[in-house]
Amino acid sequence: MVYFSLCAADCKLPPAHPRADMELEGTRMANLKGKVAVITGGSSGIGLATARRFVQEGAYVYITGRRQSELDKAAAQIGDKVTTVRGDVANLADLDALYKRISVDQHRIDVVVANAGFVEWGFLPTVTPEHFDKTFDINARGTFFTVQKALPLMNDGGSVIVVASCVHLKGIPQYTVYGATKAALRSFVRSWAVELKGRAIRVNSLSPGATDTPIVDGQFKSAEEAAAAKKYFSEIITLGRLGRPDELASAAYFLASDESSYMTGADLVVDGGWTQV
Repeated sequence: MVYFSLCAADCKLPPAHPRADMELEGTRMANLKGKVAVITGGSSGIGLATARRFVQEGAYVYITGRRQSELDKAAAQIGDKVTTVRGDVANLADLDALYKRISVDQHRIDVVVANAGFVEWGFLPTVTPEHFDKTFDINARGTFFTVQKALPLMNDGGSVIVVASCVHLKGIPQYTVYGATKAALRSFVRSWAVELKGRAIRVNSLSPGATDTPIVDGQFKSAEEAAAAKKYFSEIITLGRLGRPDELASAAYFLASDESSYMTGADLVVDGGWTQV
């Protein structure tokens, strides 16, 4: 019979990973050090949390948004290593201005987070052409050209993260048009992953569930209605609560960094288990 000893004197453990040593010493490695990231819709919610996380990890970020006042507040929260560029992703001239600014700054892009989005309710019998066009213009068309226009400035080996939604996995009547735009993004990701493999650019989607951000409050007429909706979502989500922006930012960081170096064409669902069980 062979006996195995657990005594430290009898067994030789492999050396710890260098990153583990650094974390123990309180000097965690910045895994996006020297990288440049573009985050659309970066003035609030998931986009803002992602920008903060990327800067913490060593990146320089460009964030966009439609309101300069909100961009200014976001920049104050992020601190240094951020440039704000006001613009609407549905306006192609605004996207051109964004990438012109990056070019003038003599930067190359390592990470694109196509996060800007729009949501409002619309049941099939009452959806207007204006609702349909606005939702597709921002969510689908805006995302498409955000990525297309970034490519000439992107470094080979970069990462594209398309922020979709777990709604594309379920049939939710009032989100008919919104869900369709997010399903389109999922299709974009699959195609782009193949198209860009020759440049080693990884393309993945991040699909949040109900997350406690201003976009949730904006769907309702009053704070009471918003609170009731959040309570409802908390009851149907497996983990029993809404997500936090920083939790989605962690997922975005994972997809941006070499931690996900063997992932492309994938959809990372971060929804508290709502669509998964």
